[in-house]
Amino acid sequence: MDSSLVAIRWSLYADLGLLFGLLLFALYALKASERERLLPLRWLTTALAGLGIVLSGLSFVLAVAAMLGVALKDVDHASVMMILTETPVGWALLARILALTILCAAVLAPWAFRGTGITILALIAAIPVASLAWSGHGAASEGLTGMVHLAGDILHLLAGSAWIGALAAFILMLSRRSPIFEQLDTAHRALAGFATAGTVIVGLVVVTGIVNSYALIGPQNISGLFQSAYGQLLFIKLVLFGLMLALAASNRFNLTPALATGIEDGNIEGAVMRLRRSLWLEGGAAVLILALVAWLGTLLPPASAG
Repeated sequence: MDSSLVAIRWSLYADLGLLFGLLLFALYALKASERERLLPLRWLTTALAGLGIVLSGLSFVLAVAAMLGVALKDVDHASVMMILTETPVGWALLARILALTILCAAVLAPWAFRGTGITILALIAAIPVASLAWSGHGAASEGLTGMVHLAGDILHLLAGSAWIGALAAFILMLSRRSPIFEQLDTAHRALAGFATAGTVIVGLVVVTGIVNSYALIGPQNISGLFQSAYGQLLFIKLVLFGLMLALAASNRFNLTPALATGIEDGNIEGAVMRLRRSLWLEGGAAVLILALVAWLGTLLPPASAG
């Protein structure tokens, strides 16, 4: 059951992260006339929101079974309803499902991706991502420390989702074997303009990651951290994060200027191929990090064990 719970949590983090990240990217990086032409936002939003509802239900039932220490088939209706209606975890799930249901309906509106519509959709999509904090370690602390930890966890999830969504958007715009000029021109403009947004996103990931690590590990446990399974998984996560930073820097300072040169010279095949490969590698590292986050969320952190 532990492996099933990790797999479902992994899928849920990826699904909700993509949902929020893609909508946020479309809001700040694309013009209103470009959003639906260059990205299948209406279809993606509906599919990701619907899948999010299914995965949320599965994750909740598996988590309840783990809490009760029973097999999935032995989870009773009374326990599910009690946790669903009387605990913060249950309330967070209800808020998530409500937000996802609203998104499924809202994308049908003709104004969904124009004007303030895309802003409203992105704000609604932030709710399911934020709700994940209540099913992790961020909601376990109490008092002022607990509030800071929970806020840091929420910002960490949102910032990570923004990064994942941007990667997915760039990959989608460059995914055609021979991308049309509008896609290439927009992708280059968005990549070149991503410097500010990307810096803010990375800054938030780093700062909130430090806050969360301090709360979960504790200064007294640092010396023996990497002797535990938690510490070893955290180390792998940090290595992958470093790889993502290196790839992002290469994209910004080498591959994006090379794409601009290729567009000007009319020789874009090599530049697009190198950029696409780099983005896929960065996206692959992000997927592995999400798997580690899902796994770490099922382990007892050193601060709790101590």
